[in-house]
This record gives sequence, structure tokens and C-alpha cells, in this order.
Amino acid sequence: MRRSAFLAAALLAGLTACTHAPAPVPTPTQTVTDGDWPTYHRDNRRTGNGSAQPTATTLTKAWSADLGGAVYGQPLVIGDRVLAATERDTIHALDARTGAPLWKVDAGDPVPRSDLPCGNIDPLGITGTMAYDEQTGLVFAVAETTGGAHTLLGVDVATGTVKLRRAVEPPLGDPIAHQQRAALTVYAGRVYIAYGGLAGDCAKYIGSVVSAPTSGDGPLQSYAVPTPREGGIWSPAGGMVVGQQLYFAVGNGESTSGFDGSDTVIALDHNLQRTGFFAPSTWADDNARDLDLGSMTPAEVGDRLFIAGKRGVGYVLDPANLGGIGGQRAQADVCKPFGGAATAGTTLYLPCGDGIRAAVVDPASGKITIGWHGPRGATGSPVLAGGAVWVVDVESGVLYLLDPADGHERARLGIGRSPHFASPTVARGRGYVGTLTGVTAVGY
Repeated sequence: MRRSAFLAAALLAGLTACTHAPAPVPTPTQTVTDGDWPTYHRDNRRTGNGSAQPTATTLTKAWSADLGGAVYGQPLVIGDRVLAATERDTIHALDARTGAPLWKVDAGDPVPRSDLPCGNIDPLGITGTMAYDEQTGLVFAVAETTGGAHTLLGVDVATGTVKLRRAVEPPLGDPIAHQQRAALTVYAGRVYIAYGGLAGDCAKYIGSVVSAPTSGDGPLQSYAVPTPREGGIWSPAGGMVVGQQLYFAVGNGESTSGFDGSDTVIALDHNLQRTGFFAPSTWADDNARDLDLGSMTPAEVGDRLFIAGKRGVGYVLDPANLGGIGGQRAQADVCKPFGGAATAGTTLYLPCGDGIRAAVVDPASGKITIGWHGPRGATGSPVLAGGAVWVVDVESGVLYLLDPADGHERARLGIGRSPHFASPTVARGRGYVGTLTGVTAVGY
């Protein structure tokens, strides 16, 4: 890849745009309970750890809903409703028991692949996992529409009424070169939206995070990675929250003359001011060889963070002091993960590119111990529920139940092909998986 001159000095790490939209009309809200799944991997820590569920030992297909488009994001469950968004720029509420449609929102016309400078999704509509806000009763989604526009929608979960609609363009670069794949995060009264590039890393995109008030009124805030190009924040798990900080993983940038803030884990406060970062000492080589750290969202293990990227090295970090370049507490060869891990205490279940792996981190020493290795095709982002690990083989269209202690297979079920990085949702005794045509529900 040709490298451009380093222009980091010309870029601002924190940018603010002032655009306004009318505040939504207040409506009755749906309180989140332990049985709900309101955001990617259920909570803002991205643990993927479901509440108390019936023990999962078998799998049966309950229903399948054809939504007319691919569901890349993880389905959400609020009360008796399953919420899903498609690459056709539609948002759907389905009856959790039967899959019957309750309401549908058309967000606009998606971008055909022929109109994009590169990419591998056709058409390109809503890709990132939505997030629900119990304070407003709205589910938030970002739609990419004809011309490369990025629009935040807030939809009333009870009625399907669109209460909020506003532009949320990335602060730098060419809007149509940006893809919004990362899961949204609702935190501190704002929606946080991360941007990366399209498959192929073409045109001018610069990784960034944009936030908007959940009320619908007030200025946007943004952070841009200080690189002349690339530095995408694209992991499907999006950002995670520990304490009062948001943590994002950043991909490779295009600096040739010095560190440009890419290939990092960054800590941002709620105003999107960077408060710390970690980068491997190999960051320059990672940049040059597309071995970006941003393929996985950081995971919380005990009182530490764990991160690994395309180089295949796992790093243990102190969230209170990420340590800058080479500041890890420990490291070990693990695998090349893509997406979001599931965690239980100090145990990780990693979405490795050659099949799910278990690992344990000792918080005191930082030592990483690699455990069992599951089916090689099971590369989706796993979750824990009903005493089992749930993981998808996206190419074969198979959902697995694995024993968390040793990885042995408890059950498997054909569900239809799923998009890359698919992750199951498990709530109230049912599992839900996004597929290339809609949502499949399973009982167990």
C-alpha cells in the first residue's frame, strides 16, 4: 500500500459539529429487565453473558422471519419484541414468540455496491448493531443511504414511530468512503457511533467516533484518529464502557514518518476527549502489513482489559493506565480474532479466525493461558447463556452449543447462512441469529 506523508499535525483529535434536530415527543418507555438484550453482547461492557436462562443442551428451530435483507447486526430483545435492522435500510419489530411482524420502518434507500468506491456489502444499509435507550424508549440505528449519507434514527419501540432523525456524518474524509459497522453504544445520555472504512480500504476515510444526545436536540461531538488516512474503528462489537471511560480498538493508519494514533486501544471520556491509549511496539510494522489491532473490541477480564488483532498477539492492559506504546502488562500469542469476545470473570471466549478458543487471564500477573479450541468454522462472535457457549459457523450456516469447560459439542442446528462476524442473542429461553435474509429463532 502506498503511504502518504504524515499529516497528523493538521488533524484535530476532537472535533465538534453543531447540528440540531427537534427533540422527540416523550413517550412511555420500556424498562430494561434482566431478561432483555438491549445492546451488543447485552451490556456496555460487551460481556456477551446472558442472564439466568434454562440450561441449553439441545437446539430446535422455532421460527424464521424473511425481512428482505441481510441482518449484520445482532438482534435485540426488549420485552416481547425482537428488533432487527437490514442492509435494505429497514428496521423491524417481531413478536418474540412467533416471529410475526409488529412494525417496520423504512429508513431510506441503501447504497448499491456500484455506487461505492469499494466494499463487500450490496446494498449497504444498516450494518452496525442497534442500541436501546430505556430513558427515551427509543432504539437507535445508523442508516447509510443513497449518496453516502449517514443518518441516526431513534424509533419508538412500542409503536415504530420515528422520533429522531439527524445527520451524523464522520468529521473528516469523504463520507461515502466510511462504513458504520461498529455496534452503537448508549451511555451518559448520548449515542456513540464509530466509523471505519469499506472492505478494500479505498478512498479517504479516517476512523472516528461521533456522539449525539439521545434527546435528539443539542450539538454533536466527535473524535477523529490523528492519521492522514485509515485508522478505522470497525470491530462489530463497537465500543465498550468500563467505569466512566469508553474504549475503542483502532485499525492501521497511513503514517510513514511517525506514530499517528492508529493500531491502538483508545480511552475516551463521555465528551470524546482522549484520556489514554495503548499501541504495540510493533505498530509501524502492523500498519505496513495491515495487521491492525482493530479487528476485535477490547474485553474486560477481572480488572484488566484484553485485546488482540490480526498479528495474533494478545495483550493484557490496565484500563486505568493503558500505557502508551509498548505499555502492556503482559502478552502472548493467541489467535487472530474478529468481532467481540464473551467473558465470564477472567475467562475469555475468543472469536478466532480459525475457530473459537477459550483463554484465561491471571489479573495479578497478566499471564494468558490458552485453553480449548472449538470447531474451525465457528468463527462468529460467541455469547454465554444457559450454561453454554453459543457460536455461529457463518459459512456453513450452523449454530453450535459448546460446553464452556472443555469446548465439546452439545448440539448444532442449521440456521441458514449468516453475515460475517454474526453473534447470537439469547433471551428468555430463545436464541436469535441474524442471517442473510432475516432472523432465525431457536428454542433449546
